[in-house]
Amino acid sequence: MNQEPKVTVEDIEMSVEALDVQKAADIFEEHGCLVVRGLMAPYIEAIHQDIEAAAAESISLLDKAEQIVEGWRTPNGTLFLPAPEGYERDKQIMVLAIGYQTSAAFFQSALDETTVNLVEAILGPNVEIFGNGQCLYKEPVGGHPKHLHQDSAYFEHRYQGPVGILNYVVDTDLVNGALHVVPGSHKLGQLKHIDTFSHLGLAADEWPWESALPVSGKAGDSIFFNVKTVHGSKQNMSDKPRPIFINRYRRTDDYVIIGGTTTANRAEAEKRAVAAEEAKKSNSDRGLMLRGFRPFDS
Repeated sequence: MNQEPKVTVEDIEMSVEALDVQKAADIFEEHGCLVVRGLMAPYIEAIHQDIEAAAAESISLLDKAEQIVEGWRTPNGTLFLPAPEGYERDKQIMVLAIGYQTSAAFFQSALDETTVNLVEAILGPNVEIFGNGQCLYKEPVGGHPKHLHQDSAYFEHRYQGPVGILNYVVDTDLVNGALHVVPGSHKLGQLKHIDTFSHLGLAADEWPWESALPVSGKAGDSIFFNVKTVHGSKQNMSDKPRPIFINRYRRTDDYVIIGGTTTANRAEAEKRAVAAEEAKKSNSDRGLMLRGFRPFDS
């Protein structure tokens, strides 16, 4: 995938003040991504405050971190990766331990009515929340690059899969790690991933950054993307942190069939899925209902 994207940001963006829900859903269907300017603006101040409190807490717990396959995890659940050479610490935050169970503002953002209207237009009438929210926190002066990848490499679903919404907490551009998307890549199906510094990713020689469209934005801007849309972000080369938070939604009948964080544990999950013929959604895998009704399924 060495060609530059033919789609521009203007082709996939709308403003929340002039939002046409059906047109927005059509853009998402065609390109696998959608930008809604200002969608999360009402929640940003409170969420930013909670994120910085969680970051300070996590750094204070770093001496108690345990090493795991993905990096180091502090007792509160934050994931750290090796820091760039010359940084004040030898580890930097990647996935910050904050979500719906720790931040009321984060949870309230997931229930935003305009957002839910858009998600329903994309997924249909019966929608649940997938996961507990996620915050990726690029520390300054290096941060961590997240290679181009599909989220389905981490949680491949039986049906349509989740709609992810990445939200900028601070003004974000090419200096501090704007999201890059590859419009239309969701139509390519599940791609083969390799192990990278930041876990599963696509081979850089096949998927260079030039093949992706960078999306700069203001705090409160939101980027919707299909679970199979190729996306990623470069390092944060500014002198301040660049946090984002993600809300995810899926159909109530959908479920994970293969999950993993490395090629090895994903391969094991693939074997188990084949052996079982088909993964089944359990009660423990259900998310909170966002719209509609969940009928009983024996």
